[in-house]
Amino acid sequence: MWKDLCLLVALLASANCEYKYVTKWFKVPLDHFGYQRNETFQIKYLENEDFWDRGNGPIFFYTGNEGQIEVFAQHTGFMWDIAQEFGAKLVFAEHRYYGASMPFGNKSLDNEHIGYLTSSQALADYADLVNYLQDNSLKPSHPVIAFGGSYGGMLAAYFRIKYPHLVTGAIAASAPIHQFTGMVPCEVYNRIVTSSFKIASATCANNIRESWAVLRNFTKSTNNTAWLQKTWNLCDPLNNTNDVQSLVDFLQDMYSTLAMVNYPFESDFLMPLPAQPVRVVCQYLKDTFKDEKELLTGIGKVLDIYANYKKTSKCINYKSESYGNLDAAGWDYQACTEMVMPMCTTGTVDMFENVPWNFTQFSDSCHKKYNVFPKEEAARIQYGGNRLQAASNIVLSNGLLDPWAGGGVLNTVSDTVVAVVIVDGAHHLDLMPKNPSDPGTVIEARNIHKQNIRKWIQSYRK
Repeated sequence: MWKDLCLLVALLASANCEYKYVTKWFKVPLDHFGYQRNETFQIKYLENEDFWDRGNGPIFFYTGNEGQIEVFAQHTGFMWDIAQEFGAKLVFAEHRYYGASMPFGNKSLDNEHIGYLTSSQALADYADLVNYLQDNSLKPSHPVIAFGGSYGGMLAAYFRIKYPHLVTGAIAASAPIHQFTGMVPCEVYNRIVTSSFKIASATCANNIRESWAVLRNFTKSTNNTAWLQKTWNLCDPLNNTNDVQSLVDFLQDMYSTLAMVNYPFESDFLMPLPAQPVRVVCQYLKDTFKDEKELLTGIGKVLDIYANYKKTSKCINYKSESYGNLDAAGWDYQACTEMVMPMCTTGTVDMFENVPWNFTQFSDSCHKKYNVFPKEEAARIQYGGNRLQAASNIVLSNGLLDPWAGGGVLNTVSDTVVAVVIVDGAHHLDLMPKNPSDPGTVIEARNIHKQNIRKWIQSYRK
């Protein structure tokens, strides 16, 4: 009954449904791979059995990524939409060191305690949980299909690769498993961001490109910084060049996020935003401006849409390291250890300043923050990088509007490792709840997902 009501609400208001689940906890080892520490802690998982065929139905398992699991459960409507069709049990597992799954409580992200935050430890948590859900059976009854988007999509693919005896197949959406050293050009991400803005308005992208020099020059004057703080409604003044750099970084993240979640419907996945947010914000930057203040006033309107669309914030905290709905504070540590994804900008093929990738500088920064040295080859060696010929039963989907598609798998690898390209799709749009505004390409992608899931389940049962 509640599912029918959710569908009605979605159709009438284009809103996400408040899906129902039971919150549970599962005990896991702090360290799966050593034998000198025997501490344990609890990870959270969300469970729904409303449509589960207990005798024969599959388990749909979401491999939680960098944030509280409730956010992903509410925005992975595809799993909920097809649960009844497949008689599936739904499980959303929270990644260690995110949300409430903190091994050392409030001290978990301290340098002294954060060292057990790795993808391999998280996958081992998921493996233990799946084994528990299968009643620790030597011959499990239920096929397990892993789902995930973005880093969660990477984990879904890796889960199938590393634990094929536990995971029957994986739907890995917007999973940038090629976004590592030497696999793709470092500028590809920001090139796609720029392309999204150019599609909305070439002048918009050009104005953004020109704005960086304007902003840096404008903020050399104290009178100008006071005007900018008031006009842009910034929480903190711009007292020095470090503050200006923080603001520049915030703006670049803003443009990247707008491109990433450029959905055809209103969404609150990362933060509340209108439908087609890139097109919406570019209406303020589609003209040629007569002076600096006019250009910066336009960017201020973009900033207000991005950071305060629902008008609930008193001011814009441009110094925040975790902006929006997703508390992903631990990701910076993962990026500083195993998930080293080279990013750069050129100022020519993109709309940003020229900032080359410098691994030495990046490594020094990571060591200063966390007392660690990044291993730039770790993920490729551990998970295979672009050598997936030995893998099986994985669908890797990417939307070409998504900047992360540059590090995604866009060509089918084999009969059982399939690429699905969604021409007009943003970041894991195919995992979102179905919506009247969905383009035909994402509807087709979901049909392909279902075909593969059905094939995997049939094979498992044979």
